Amino acid sequence: MANPRILIVDDQRDVIRLLRSAIESLNHELEIVEAPSGEEALLEISRRQVDLLVSDYRLPGITGVELMQKVRNRRADSKVILITGLTDDKVRRELVQAGANAIFEKPVPMADFLDAVERLLGLVRTIFPAESELDLEVQRENLSSLLGNLRQRAEALAVFLLSDRGRILVRAGELPDSSMEVSLLSALMAIYSAGQKVARFAHQEPASSFHIFKGGDHDLVFIPVDQHHALLMAGYDITESRQLALLLDTLFSVRGEVGKLLQSLGLAVTERGEEQASEVQAELAESVEEDTPPAEDIEALFKHSKKKMKPEDVDAFWTDAMSGASSVRTNPEVISYEQAKQLGLAPGEGEER
Repeated sequence: MANPRILIVDDQRDVIRLLRSAIESLNHELEIVEAPSGEEALLEISRRQVDLLVSDYRLPGITGVELMQKVRNRRADSKVILITGLTDDKVRRELVQAGANAIFEKPVPMADFLDAVERLLGLVRTIFPAESELDLEVQRENLSSLLGNLRQRAEALAVFLLSDRGRILVRAGELPDSSMEVSLLSALMAIYSAGQKVARFAHQEPASSFHIFKGGDHDLVFIPVDQHHALLMAGYDITESRQLALLLDTLFSVRGEVGKLLQSLGLAVTERGEEQASEVQAELAESVEEDTPPAEDIEALFKHSKKKMKPEDVDAFWTDAMSGASSVRTNPEVISYEQAKQLGLAPGEGEER
């Protein structure tokens, strides 16, 4: 079976190099092809099919949206990631309506970008593992059924059971836009951690807090289950005032049932807040420490790459790219020494040049 083929299209060579280096750090068997314009990208897709198109929105000649449509005319199931430096709501609506599988604004959040690449190509997910940490099949099915029923009753888009590391243990449904799933869950876990600290000050066991995010693309409701797990619900208009009280009552009721199932798996904590000693937890902690890099640690994403990049280097690169500094060069094949250092292509101090 042929390796998945990725086509990266951008008129800035250093952007292509950054994205290519990031994808190669995943260590999957992939074929990566580059093109500096939509027209040259069309020549590439005329020769061979493309499994994933990664394209800037603004290109010389045709736009990224027009390129996406032409790619899908040749192969309807091709996946597409569009990147834009524009923050205009009109542009984002155009990209969403065009049917892109994922949309990222510059500076591109690398953890989310790499997770989207793995997810869209059906690869083993190393950035944000999707498989459940729950080992006993019967209890896992019970949890899935419980969350599925909750989703139907609330007419929600998705209900997730999360660990305190931001991993999805059980999911029912999908978020409207999963492009930023990694960053969203990482941010929610920061809220979760702060809530647990406040609960300890208030002598709450377990924490009885809840967090509501209303409006925007969709509503979110987030509540803790115990000291190591939380529930997240997403949907359209699920926090309307007329039904909010009923929704919260339902969530807190389901939280109790989820807690009991987790306790039967040895993944919950006792009423005194002490972790139950179980082989499931011990193996879980070991596997997470060894196999799962924190979503916010960008450098960890490149630990298997030949060219490592520090988070500040990534930030500096995108700041430079968005300011247009990289477009000053007359030769697109040449980059400055400072940019080479940012991209991890220059020798370190003390090395031969």
